Amino acid sequence: MARKTRLMRQVEERFHQPLERLLPEKINENGLSATAAELEVSKATLGYWLLKLGINVRRVALAPGETLEVKRAS
Repeated sequence: MARKTRLMRQVEERFHQPLERLLPEKINENGLSATAAELEVSKATLGYWLLKLGINVRRVALAPGETLEVKRAS
């Protein structure tokens, strides 16, 4: 597990979730920019946190009528 900064711990306390769960959920719902704004951090800081925590963000293009399902690995 990555060592967390004071700001990372403050965000975890404010949202009552570890960043490893919080960030993917927020980014999937709102996107990177909106998540950074909601967490009150810069986009650069959010990108650094994702890198530090090993969270991968991928973009997927879907044709009309296609759907995408995300499953968590246990």
